[in-house]
Amino acid sequence: MRLYVLIPAALLGLAPLACGGSDPEPNNPSQMQNQYGAPPGQYPPGQYGQPTQPGQYGQPTTQPGYTPPATTTPSPTPTTPQTGTSTGQATPIAPAAVSAATPVLTAMAASEVQGMQPEGGAFAGQFQDGQTLEQPFNIQPGKCYSVIGVGLGVQELNLQIVAQPAPMLPPVVLSQDNTTGPNATLGGKGQCFKNPLPVGGPAKAVMTVRGSGLAVAQIYVK
Repeated sequence: MRLYVLIPAALLGLAPLACGGSDPEPNNPSQMQNQYGAPPGQYPPGQYGQPTQPGQYGQPTTQPGYTPPATTTPSPTPTTPQTGTSTGQATPIAPAAVSAATPVLTAMAASEVQGMQPEGGAFAGQFQDGQTLEQPFNIQPGKCYSVIGVGLGVQELNLQIVAQPAPMLPPVVLSQDNTTGPNATLGGKGQCFKNPLPVGGPAKAVMTVRGSGLAVAQIYVK
């Protein structure tokens, strides 16, 4: 009977030793180092949100065979080359500054506008390509109008008679020349522009040139 009592008692005495020495203490850094092989305070790879492979969570990819996407450089916007063409008003100058054109203007008047009288004085300007010069005058009822122009150094001289019905309305072209070259005639050889209305109104003679140079013109009426 004594032998059976002593054996269970001895087993009960060894049970605390077997249970107490095998479990690691919670949150013990030394136990974590022994278990995972990592230094105290560090976690094993792949736990607690740490990436386990390159390229995750914004880290650059270093896997073999990976080729980064090519960077596309936008092409520059093409620019339109400048042609040198200008617009706007020419610089008015005194008709005497274009005295070299006076003999030509006189000869053209004798040939193109016989029997007509000058309407006001001549007007002249220094032009860049595409510029215009205007000479205001009043169209009288029943009158007939012509314009003669001479250019120096310009390629093409164009003449128009334009009416301005009201300040807020666009101008209306009443007549224009059909000649080419540096000299122009509007309404020559008896083809002057006649006002078809019984009343007059404001108008203007307009010179426009291609090329650069000087030009002078004169309005005639009968």
